[in-house]
Amino acid sequence: MNKHLLTVGALALLAAGCSVGPEHKRPAIALPAAYTDTPATTEAAPRYALQQDIQRDWWTLFRSPALDALVEQAFRANPSVREAQEALRAAQENVLAQRGYFYPTVQAGYSPARNKVAGNLGGNSPGIQGNGTVISTKEGTPASEGGKAPYTAPVLYNFHTAQLTVGYTPDVFGANRLETASLAAQQRAERLQLEATYITLASNIAAAAFQDALLRRQIDVVEQMIAASGQAVALARRQRDAGYTARQELAAQQNAAAQARQQLPPLRLQFEQNRELLRVLAGVAPGGAVPAFTLASFQLPQQLPLSLPSQLIEQRPDIRMAEEGLRAATAQAGVARAARLPQFSISATAGGAASQFGQMFWNSGKFFDVTASLLQPLFDGGTLKHRERAANAAMRAAVAAYQSAVAQAYQNVADVLHAIDAGNDALAAAQEARDAADTMRDLAVRQHANGYLDRLALIAAEQESWQAQLALAQAEASRLGDAAALFQALGGGWWHRTDNGADVAAVSPPP
Repeated sequence: MNKHLLTVGALALLAAGCSVGPEHKRPAIALPAAYTDTPATTEAAPRYALQQDIQRDWWTLFRSPALDALVEQAFRANPSVREAQEALRAAQENVLAQRGYFYPTVQAGYSPARNKVAGNLGGNSPGIQGNGTVISTKEGTPASEGGKAPYTAPVLYNFHTAQLTVGYTPDVFGANRLETASLAAQQRAERLQLEATYITLASNIAAAAFQDALLRRQIDVVEQMIAASGQAVALARRQRDAGYTARQELAAQQNAAAQARQQLPPLRLQFEQNRELLRVLAGVAPGGAVPAFTLASFQLPQQLPLSLPSQLIEQRPDIRMAEEGLRAATAQAGVARAARLPQFSISATAGGAASQFGQMFWNSGKFFDVTASLLQPLFDGGTLKHRERAANAAMRAAVAAYQSAVAQAYQNVADVLHAIDAGNDALAAAQEARDAADTMRDLAVRQHANGYLDRLALIAAEQESWQAQLALAQAEASRLGDAAALFQALGGGWWHRTDNGADVAAVSPPP
């Protein structure tokens, strides 16, 4: 009785196994109390809403139906999304495949054979088979059985073998459990990569839409400048011909007109390149239709979310991916350690064999065997030892990669916050400059109408106004882009997504 209990206990221990190698621990990192030295304002627009959750479709806060539609189209048609989805499915299948090693393997086999045994090798020696049939040559029964066939004659016969094999490899030291854990971490990393793809795609489309609106505005203003410069050159030429101005004045106006024309080709090039970028991001064929955007079609969110620094490590997909990479590397270190320990396996085979198919499982044709094996590496030239060292080095590299991802994430948020602050100042200055330039232009228009100012001075005032409009458009577009960058830097609200386009287990959302 005690022997049976010991046997059962030993088998249970083998089945349960024990894990070797290091355990995963999130590296301890000193988190800052704030992203920047300058406190985030909650008064001036856009205000920061501390600890406010980030919605999944944050781009809708810019109140542009065209942008919303383009982002959703990109999610459906962009190849990078499909690539990430299929990579995620592949990772999930790898996990399921590895889990199969926890179960026994069962195989059925059937092997028919036609044999000819040379007579000089004892062709008649097989004698009576399991089914009771005497194997002989075509000429008849052998002499040993009263026949006339010589012992040296070859033997021709059929032989059928059918068997069922069951094999099991107990996970004694947890190698399979660790390998499965490593693949599961890679699967979660692929899920996070898919979420990062969605976030990056939405951010890139928003940035390209803002750039489209900015370039349209800049091209419009520059074309007005070119038209006015042409008028100024024509007027200066008439005045020179009439003797009212010197040639130097005409040359100055021609130079100003040429400088205005120089601005247009680069802007048009950027505009067309940006339109092509929009098509690629949205999954539209070359030359296909994409919306036309204007700065007036966007509204800057009056309130921007600002997560606590301690929340960032849970919200950023890149940080979470780095941690999953560390989990996978830690598990692989355990796998490498387990490879240096004894390997156990159990197999059992049962079947039948006979010279006729229907007689394989007669009593005399049945067979079975049960085998247990234990293998302990004794010498391999240091291969397993160095593989374990390499796995441990990869684990330490993953720790450094995680720390680097955290540092870069905080830098990213800080850079965006600085850009928003600078953008607010730039916008205020640009609005003030635009207002002053418009006032000067209006005064010049009235003075010119009353005969107190010549046409050239009026055109100069108009050009100052247009330059101020260009600067203001740049400031407005920059603020829109900085706001979108903040949503991306804080994680993009991926934890609210319910449909990621792949039937796989989700990673846990931020607490």
